[in-house]
Amino acid sequence: MKYTFDIVGVSPVWQFFNQQQQTINQLENLGVEYLGTHKCTLDALLETVEPLPVKWGWNTEQVIDTVVQFWMNNAESVGYWKARLNNAGNHDNILVARVADITSLQAEFEALLGK
Repeated sequence: MKYTFDIVGVSPVWQFFNQQQQTINQLENLGVEYLGTHKCTLDALLETVEPLPVKWGWNTEQVIDTVVQFWMNNAESVGYWKARLNNAGNHDNILVARVADITSLQAEFEALLGK
């Protein structure tokens, strides 16, 4: 199985929490997780990713490698989001990232497009 990881934005904590609560019971989101952290560091992101392989039956090494490869290959994007998080205020806002198996993410995008 192949995985994908991306930083998707900065959000107020309450809004992210509310969105997570709304999607808990939606079965179509299987295999796609949105994660939040107060810090834009590789260690903080890896901490949020750690429980996912167990939850979804994913390959732990591949998921972690996907996050590390994103971090190593997208320094400009990481810097951009780190600055946005700092500007927004780390206490009231979080960095939002997405990790997914590619098949599930493709299905989610197709559902959004009505296919």
